[in-house]
Amino acid sequence: MFEHLKFANPEAFYLLLLIPAAIAWYWFRGSKSYPTFQISDLSIFPKNRRRWKEYLMYSTWMMRLMVWALLVVALARPQTTSSRQDVSVEGIDIIMAMDISTSMLAEDFKPNRLEASKDVAKDFIKGRFSDRIGLIVFSGESFTQCPLTTDHGVLLTLIEEVKSGMIEDGTAIGDGLGTAVNRLKESQAVSKVIILLTDGENNRGFIDPLSAAEIAKVFGLRVYTIGVGTIGTAPYPFDTPFGLQYQQVEVRIDEQLLGQIADMTGGKYFRATNKSKLEDIYREIDQLEKSKIDVTEFKKKKEEFLPFAIAALAILLLDIILSLTVLRRYP
Repeated sequence: MFEHLKFANPEAFYLLLLIPAAIAWYWFRGSKSYPTFQISDLSIFPKNRRRWKEYLMYSTWMMRLMVWALLVVALARPQTTSSRQDVSVEGIDIIMAMDISTSMLAEDFKPNRLEASKDVAKDFIKGRFSDRIGLIVFSGESFTQCPLTTDHGVLLTLIEEVKSGMIEDGTAIGDGLGTAVNRLKESQAVSKVIILLTDGENNRGFIDPLSAAEIAKVFGLRVYTIGVGTIGTAPYPFDTPFGLQYQQVEVRIDEQLLGQIADMTGGKYFRATNKSKLEDIYREIDQLEKSKIDVTEFKKKKEEFLPFAIAALAILLLDIILSLTVLRRYP
């Protein structure tokens, strides 16, 4: 009954300090309220046990203390609080568009750009419990590796299966962005986001990247763009008749284009020069795109002093009845 009991006037409990004072006074008064005389022998007094009325007389005093204690609790105004929360989580729909061209095999990220990007993307997905997330991969063309889903286990498996060389080589940024837009345009989510990751310049495809960005803007899609690659040159593996050979290849990222896409759609452009920086970027996006939670809280307080007051009244009436009947003192 009193699972969430609180007191509106807890200072009233200081009145309970009068109880030990009353007990001390009663004890002192009782020892001085009867006359005393000295005798040499108790043999003239019958050895009878105390009658039950004598014990009952002490109980009336205890009942009065109980009445006082119960009235103090009632005066402290005990209250119970019942509450209810209506929580609605409006998840965010996110499409991750990932470049899987052969240049993503460069090893300025360990073990290479593609595997590092997959690892960081998987960590990002694991922290987005209430969101629908999908995956687009692109190089010379694009396709949907995983549509929007809340089954993140399936999504993580499909990310793990992503390999460079799955589709024709090249960097079709416009096609990758266009496919992502097509997957999100019918979404009813409050927030719709595309994370586009690439390490190069648009050199293939049928859709102009800025035109795809314009379409994204029309549908209210926010695009975060990420350029991956160190500054300068990066070691890139080549197959030769003598086995795998590494050459330093110039890193060329169209940062101006990626910045324009982000600006047009209300997103942001990031440059990741190593895996650690890429992790920081995903953490920042994670903070920027939090699920919106609407909480409506209702609290109701109920006064609970009445049971204590009724109990005090009942004990007081019992004390009065006993005093007027079996414990009545005659002159």
